[in-house]
Amino acid sequence: MDAKTDELRAAHDALAAWYVDNLDGLLEASPVERAVLDLFCELTLASQLGGVVGDVGSGTGRLAPYLAARGLTPHGVDLSPEMVRIARRDHPDFAFDVADLRELPFEDASLSGVVCWFSLIFLAPADRAPAFGELARVVKPGGHLVTTFKPGDGTLRRGGRRAGLGVEYDGYWMSAQEMEDRVTAAGFATVFRGSQPSSDQEASTQDFLLARRT
Repeated sequence: MDAKTDELRAAHDALAAWYVDNLDGLLEASPVERAVLDLFCELTLASQLGGVVGDVGSGTGRLAPYLAARGLTPHGVDLSPEMVRIARRDHPDFAFDVADLRELPFEDASLSGVVCWFSLIFLAPADRAPAFGELARVVKPGGHLVTTFKPGDGTLRRGGRRAGLGVEYDGYWMSAQEMEDRVTAAGFATVFRGSQPSSDQEASTQDFLLARRT
């Protein structure tokens, strides 16, 4: 494992309990996020490709019950063993495994869709094409990808400090256009693109992209 990946994994191991304390319940307070996920769920079920979806970068597993309540079967993967341990503890009815986004543990065209909820913001420039290609590899033609991310100029920014735990890691806020270009180049076609402005609850803009595997 390269040094940056090891740093990212170790940081998120340290952040796992903080995520439980600070992120659990955010989805319930975010109607826009729920609406985008609902659209993904509806399109995935309508595709009649089966309901198994990858939750890539699943963290503490907070999305799994929501996806399951809407008829899908989520399988979470995360780089952090501690995130996976907590996800298994708190959501024992769902599958979670340790895995790297750049090498997913799924067979070719085995999933009806993938959810990447803030998990693509750690991709260095050299990793972006391979990672999006890996997402395309595991999704069946006609399946869907949905992601939310913080839009920016794609340059390096250090994250993790606000948790106050003494950890940092590399992050990259890609522009909405680059995100769409990457998805398109990997073999997806955009279905929906949206943006939620900053607010008192969220200091930065949040973008959404939903795409269909061609």
